[in-house]
Amino acid sequence: MADKVSLDQFLSAAIDAAQKAGEVIRKGFFETKHVEHKGQVDLVTETDKRCEELVFNHLKQLFPNHKFIGEETTAANGVTELTDEPTWIVDPVDGTTNFVHGFPFVCVSIGLTIGKVPVVGVVFNPIMDELFTGVQGKGAFLNGKPIKVSTQSELVTALLLAEAGVKRDKATLDDATNRINSLLTKVRSIRIGGSCALDLCSVACGRADIFYEIDFGGPWDVAAGVVIIREAGGLVFDPSGKDLDITSQRIAVSNASLKELFVEALRLTNV
Repeated sequence: MADKVSLDQFLSAAIDAAQKAGEVIRKGFFETKHVEHKGQVDLVTETDKRCEELVFNHLKQLFPNHKFIGEETTAANGVTELTDEPTWIVDPVDGTTNFVHGFPFVCVSIGLTIGKVPVVGVVFNPIMDELFTGVQGKGAFLNGKPIKVSTQSELVTALLLAEAGVKRDKATLDDATNRINSLLTKVRSIRIGGSCALDLCSVACGRADIFYEIDFGGPWDVAAGVVIIREAGGLVFDPSGKDLDITSQRIAVSNASLKELFVEALRLTNV
């Protein structure tokens, strides 16, 4: 694995790339959008494409031997396999629907995996000017200040984050709504924000206590946030309670006190 000095260099490069993309997102946020559909409710804009190209070009100049996986590149060219090689995994605009509607829960997410393990994460919301960062073994930060997950220990007082996903077939919708109905009887309340990466960061900084999503887009949604959650003292796992596979499109997060309670609540929803 790359040494800690290298990880800091990777972090600096990712921050620079995220801020460059953030300028494009911020400018586009207040302009008329040109929207295309990847699916019934799965949207893409010129800003998504431009930001991915910008981030990749910036990082490829610095690390030409690294691998790259991006949401829009994958959508255009098919699935790219995650290997043990250093791999940058990028969601250029996480929360594209929010971006299109002018809802300020929007970010660029840049994660680096080495040996398939996320080791550097940067999530930048340029509309709210919030920069979340994490490096393996070095902690998690929001705008340079250390962050930690909450100390909540009971589900009944926990704030749950979840997402609706982009599938709209009846079976998927029934599963999703039944799961939310079940969980709402066990937690204080639920929020659906429209950005998996920012949901992860919200748990990392203690704004919310638990989060799950099933059938999200791909590893670009979680690669950066996983580092930030772990470095903030949180746990990341499959909703079944098993170890997380970032390519599986299934994720759950919590603090250490809530994990078993959360897994059991999810189990009762046939997750």
